[in-house]
Amino acid sequence: MKNVVILISGCGSNMQAIVNAQIPNARIAAVLSNSETAAGLVWAAERGIATDSLSHKSFESRLAFDQAMMAKIDAYQPDLVVLAGFMRILSPEFCAHYEGRLMNIHPSILPAFTGLHTHQRALDAGCRVAGCTIHFVTAELDCGPIIAQGVVPILDSDTADDIAARVLTVEHQLFPKAVSDFVAGRLNIQGNRVLNTDTQAQPSALPA
Repeated sequence: MKNVVILISGCGSNMQAIVNAQIPNARIAAVLSNSETAAGLVWAAERGIATDSLSHKSFESRLAFDQAMMAKIDAYQPDLVVLAGFMRILSPEFCAHYEGRLMNIHPSILPAFTGLHTHQRALDAGCRVAGCTIHFVTAELDCGPIIAQGVVPILDSDTADDIAARVLTVEHQLFPKAVSDFVAGRLNIQGNRVLNTDTQAQPSALPA
């Protein structure tokens, strides 16, 4: 059984998708947040999952917060730490501590559109497709070995919200699969690419 700790900042819809997937041999050990009012904490607690929060506003530096959060995470002896809408830029020390076992989802087809407002930027750039990327985390923002990517069309009538809703549907399918593949030992990092021994996962893009 692999212990999985999930970090969120809001409602945690991707966290909910992972929990609801009931991944074999995965134990959702805890859901933690940098906001004590995060709606996802209530959802998780109602399902008997341990929850806790730690406000970054209480710390003088990013590193001080990260060190305190690491202590909370490590209490659950995690095999995998999942960033499911955790809206914090992580320190290099945090990334190094969980190297190879820290997974994030980003709402763009990386390496395009790192950072925020990804769907509006895709619209402004005239892109015909948008999507999401699941990757292992490194100290460089929204970089790291890519596990899976999902692609959706951008329609002429779309707003950023339309794209976001379409991408979120794909996120909720890809993220539990990526966690499942990690837990099953199917992911092998080679440089900036992640090889998946599950032949059913190739290709990892999921059009919608």
